Formats: sequence, C-alpha cells, structure tokens
Amino acid sequence: MSAQINSGPFPVRGYGSFTGAVSEKASDSVPAWKPPVHAPRGAPNVIVMLMDDMGYSDISPFGGEIDTPTLAEIAEDGYRLGNYQTPPMCAPARAALLTGMNPHRAGFAYVPHMDPGFPNTAMELPADAPTLAENFRAGGYATFMVGKWHLTVESKMHDGAAKDSWPLARGFERYYGCMDGFTSLFHPHRIISDNSQVVIDEYPADYYLTDDLTDKALGMIGELRANDPAKPFFLYFAHQAVHGPLQAKAADLEKYRGRYESGWDHIRSARFARQIAAGLFPEGTACAPRNTEPGAEVVPWDELEAEQRQLFARYMEAYAAAVDNVDQNLKRITDHLKATGEYENTIIVFTSDNGATAEGGDTGTRSYFSRFGAPRFGLPEDWDADVARDPELIGGPRAYVHYPRGWAYASNTPFRLYKMHTYGGGTRVPMLLSWPAGLPKAAGDDGIRHQYAYATDVGATLLNLAGVSPLEQRHGVPAQETDGIPFDRWLREPTLDSAHTEQYTELNGRRALLDGNWKAVAPEPNGPGWEQGTWELYDLAADPTETVDVAAAHPQKVRELAERWRAAAWHNQVFPLNDDGSFNRNRPATELLLEAPATLYPGAPTLERFRSAKLIRLRSFTVDVAIDHGPGAAGVLVAHGDQGGGYVLYTEDGNLTLAYNQYGKMLRTGAPLEPGSHLVTLDFIARPGIKWDVRLLVDGVETARLENLLQLTGMAPFAGISVGLDRGGPVDWELSRRHGAFRYTGTLHRVHYTPGAKADYNPEQVLELDREMARVFE
Repeated sequence: MSAQINSGPFPVRGYGSFTGAVSEKASDSVPAWKPPVHAPRGAPNVIVMLMDDMGYSDISPFGGEIDTPTLAEIAEDGYRLGNYQTPPMCAPARAALLTGMNPHRAGFAYVPHMDPGFPNTAMELPADAPTLAENFRAGGYATFMVGKWHLTVESKMHDGAAKDSWPLARGFERYYGCMDGFTSLFHPHRIISDNSQVVIDEYPADYYLTDDLTDKALGMIGELRANDPAKPFFLYFAHQAVHGPLQAKAADLEKYRGRYESGWDHIRSARFARQIAAGLFPEGTACAPRNTEPGAEVVPWDELEAEQRQLFARYMEAYAAAVDNVDQNLKRITDHLKATGEYENTIIVFTSDNGATAEGGDTGTRSYFSRFGAPRFGLPEDWDADVARDPELIGGPRAYVHYPRGWAYASNTPFRLYKMHTYGGGTRVPMLLSWPAGLPKAAGDDGIRHQYAYATDVGATLLNLAGVSPLEQRHGVPAQETDGIPFDRWLREPTLDSAHTEQYTELNGRRALLDGNWKAVAPEPNGPGWEQGTWELYDLAADPTETVDVAAAHPQKVRELAERWRAAAWHNQVFPLNDDGSFNRNRPATELLLEAPATLYPGAPTLERFRSAKLIRLRSFTVDVAIDHGPGAAGVLVAHGDQGGGYVLYTEDGNLTLAYNQYGKMLRTGAPLEPGSHLVTLDFIARPGIKWDVRLLVDGVETARLENLLQLTGMAPFAGISVGLDRGGPVDWELSRRHGAFRYTGTLHRVHYTPGAKADYNPEQVLELDREMARVFE
C-alpha cells in the first residue's frame, strides 16, 4: 500500500495495482515485481508445419513415392491421422487452424483478395478471437512464425497500412516470410521481417525460399536458446511450397528426372495400393474414378501424344522436387532438435491447408498468370493464354508454371476432385503428429487413426497436450467461443470415437454437411443455376471416397442434412453467399486512396504489389521519369513486375529501351537517348480487348511505341514498382544476366505515376474476369 501524503492542490493518483509500498525515499519503500509467466514444467516445444496445396497422397506415409524420409520418421514416432479434414481453400483453412473457429466466423469465407463488407468476409481475424500464438505466448511460450501468412486483406499489406492484422499483432513475437498468398521460390516478390519489408536488390544465385525460411526458423530457435535454455517455443512454419508457381532447385529436379513418365493414372493406382497395404483404407475401398466433371476432366495418360507425356512429366518432377526439399529442410530442424536434446519433447504437426489444385488446367502452363485469362474467364478470344514452353525451364526461376490437373488427380488419391471442392479431394489432407516423450505409441499400435478431425480441432488439441489454458479475453474483451474439439484422447486411446461428429463446409457456393458417416454435398458453385442445384448423399462408412450417390434411396436424410446445413450456416455467419458476384464488386472507399498518384524516389523500398497494381490495373496511366542523363550513364529507371509479367525501362549503350514481359513473352522497343536533362514518359493507353498501346516519349516527343499488348491483370505484375534498379525477380531475364539489378548510374530525380481513366470495358466481362481469377489463384 502506498503511503498517503499531502500533495497540496493535486490529488494523489496512487500506484494502481502495485503491491509494494512507496514513500518519498527508496530507503523507506518496499519493492515488488510482477510474477513472471512460465510455461508448465516440462512443457513441450510445438511445431506446426503447414504445406500449401499439397494433396493427401504425396508424402510416403500416405502412399506417395516422393522421397520423404524425415516425414516417414515422424510417422514412425507418432501418428497418421487418416481422416483429418480442412476447409478447401488456403486462407479459410489457416483462419480455422489459428483461431479454432469455423472459417466464416473467423472472417474468411474466401481468400483476402476482396473486401465486400460482410462479417463472413472481413478478411481479418476477429479482434475478440485469440490466436493459437496468443494462447501459447500467454502460457509462457516464445512464439515464432516463418512463411505464408495470407490473413490480411490485400489493401492493408502496404508499408503505410495499419498493422493490426499482421503476424506480430496476432501473437507472434518474430515473423519472417511472405504475407501474400504465394510467391516465387527463387525471387520472392516481398519478404517481411517482423513488421518491415526486407529490401533485397539481388537474390544470390543459390537462393531458394524453403531453405531461407528454414534458416530463419533455426535462427529464431538458436537466439532463444542462447538467452533462455528452458523456455518452450511455438513455431508456425507455413510453407509457400507447393503453391504455384512450381519451382525447385536444380539438384532436386535432377533427382526426379524420368520418374513420372508412367503418368498420372499409374501413379494414382500405385499410391492407392500402398494406402490399402498400409491400412489407411480397408480392403474393398474403391478408389474414386478419373474426374470427368466439366472443367475438371482428366485425360487418360495413354491417350496423350508422346510429346505431351514427356512435357507433362516434367511438371510433376518439379512438384515432387519441391516436396522433397521440404522434407530435407525439415530434417535440418529435427537434426538440430536431436543435437540439442529437444526432439523427444517436441510436438510436431505436419499437414496441408487443402487438397491439391486443378489451377494448372488440362495441359499445365508455362505462364502462370496468363493461363487464367482464357476466353472462358471473360477475356477476348484472341487472348494468348500461354507462351511457348521449353521443358528445360520447367521448375526453374525463369518459368512461372503449374502442372496439368491430372497430377492433382494423382495427388488427391483416392478422392475425387480438387481444392475448392467440398468432396474429399478438396478437404481431406494428410496429417502427422508426433511427440515421442508425451505420446509414445503402445506396442503393436500402427499409429493410424481413422477418427474424424477438423482444422478447428488442432489448436485445442495442442493446448491440451502442452497444458496451456486458452485465453478467456483478448485486449480486455471476452474471447469468442471456439468450435474446436480436442482429439488427444483418441490419440492415446485408439478405440475411442471422435467427439467431432458434425461439420458444415462452404466455399464459393459449394456446400457440404458431414454427420457421422453421412455426408451431403451440394456441388454447384455460385452462378446461374446455383439455387436449383441438387444435394448428393454419401455413406462414408461403406464409401469413404464418395463414389456412389445414394440420395435417391434416402430422400428424407437428404432433406434433413440440407436443413441442418442451413442452420449451421446461420450459426456460423456463412451468409450471405456470393450468388451474383457482389463480393467482387463491393469495395470500401478506403481502397480509392491506393489509386492516388504516386511519386517515387530512388533508394525507396519496392512499392507493395497491391498499391502498385491499383495505379495501372484495367486503365490508362502515365509514368514520368525525371533524369539528368550524363555521358555513359546506364541502368534501370523503373521496373514493375518479374518473370511472371511486367515492364522495365532502362538505358544501355546510349539507348533508351522499354522491355515488356507479356506473361513470359518478351517485347522490346527503344531509341537513342542523348546526354542531358530529360523527362522520359511511358504513356499506357487502354484499348478494347483488355489491351494497351504504349508510347515512349522523351521531353514530350514520341520516340518509340508498342501496340496491342495484353494488359497485365489479375495478379500480374506480381512484384511491385522499383525505382532506379530492377529489384528482386527480374522483368527481363537477359538484361538481368548482363547487369543484375542494373542500378542507374546517372541522376534520377523521381518517378511519378499518374493513373488515368479506367477502361470502358463491359462491366460483366470485367466482373467475370475478377471472379474467375480470384477463384483460381488461391
């Protein structure tokens, strides 16, 4: 109790909750300290490793032929959850895992590339929902994250945005990674360390993001141990692999050369045989047949031309190599834990955010961004949906590729369809969980668990295992009720049933309700005919791969589950559904601020992707560059984009050149540039057919032009705007090979972007483009 004193005209405010005693002199006062927060004695470290777009069967513990010995060891030390399920898209899955709340309640009905203004699409985790990291931190843990975040609306990812939805504000004490939905593994477009952009002019020749993320994770652990040898840590390692573009290191690519020439039908059959032999499914289970649904078809491998088979095999080589590299890097972490004596007391969870994706289309793609501009997505018939494919480039840094969906069909063995679907191919993914010291297997236990578990259950289970109580409040506000049901009991006692018996799913209008062994599916997505779509019914006990629709035999059960889905939807703020594309049209007024003209100066960090795109997307615009160009000066004046698409303006050997990367196809024009003070202008003029004409002017006089260019739209240009050099991933590969980032050696005063009129395209056409591009990119 503080001493009462006469403070004259000022009232004594006191010392709040201080438990000591305060007098005017320290010699007469009693000190006191807040008790430190410690984790429970012997609490385990916890690592959650999340893959991106990896299917059920890719790793060896789930039937895959990809070399994953570290994961095999974790499976041997722990448990394989054969019936673990997840929302069928990345951001909803991540929100559910980190909050323990169903994804719509957590604000993520979809990915955060829209902001339509409804609670189910807030695209930020609720302020009254503690994350798994916040719970562990409050429980005395150090909390680290590396990799993909993707839980911040894209209009708030720029450097001037409020950072209340960034990882550090959501419980992580350290963060290193890419906050976007995907990136290049050789030249990440934007890396954030804690709350700041990491400025990298040129990536080393041997750079690979999975290696880098592992380096940083090990560094965080090492820094903790140098200062506190006992404090447990929670590490959330969210890989960018194996989301497109598929890229892998040369040595890993070489390892898999020739391994996939037998094709996706053979690979799927062999994987399924191993799954049956391992006990993941009972004898007599039917593997779902080749997908034949419109837009999801898989061509029989033997019906492809020989040249196609040779080309398509290269794509799967790149995918397998990237998965293999993840396993190699995981071994670096487990080896470190073994060397420090911490492996036995570390919980390791390994899983994927959703099933494998069909976004590569029926033939795969060399040009990841233009591939999604096919005429069926609302673009003109003459749109060039891809560029010439050199098989030797597949998987390397110059090509932004994704595999043909036949490989996703193999990846999702034995289920049907893909990511974004509510069948098993979208929702069933592998999960491994090990904790040798705390969850040892009994003799004779194969470690396979068939009980149902859902993404919301992971956090509750880990907190139970670690002995950490979940927070009851966040920032003084009572915490929302969670939906997760812990499953640690049936890990220990395999004869117990799952306590999680009912779960709704919704994505893009596709719906499903799981009720014990019954599963009702409404597969029709938003759009014409959606409301008239029928419900299918599957008996999962007899048909775990959803091959036989028994709705006709059980009409009352179908009606019951459909109504229960509706009730669950209202209970979980699933409504409204995006039936007419409103989600893609509705934009907050604050986004208009990102369309304001921008003046950029040399030396500034790269302008963030979304802010950069708002200056140019589906509109005319001008770029004015003020320079004093001395004799012999050379270098990049402005660059926007990377190998996936972009443009770069540079001077070299006395010439001024505009290089336009049209989704992988290079187009160049230019003219001599005399020494002197100049205003160099790029004038992009929007034309019909989502095209640009570009004029290059020097001091107001046109010196060169390019016409009829495909506009860079959707997610291109992916890298933001750099001034005075081409930072990170190069727009023009040949220029980069000659000069690297090619910093301008003259005097560059400023670069000014002036957005012009938005193109007068058919609003329905643009809406369809937005809708479909958002759908396929995540």
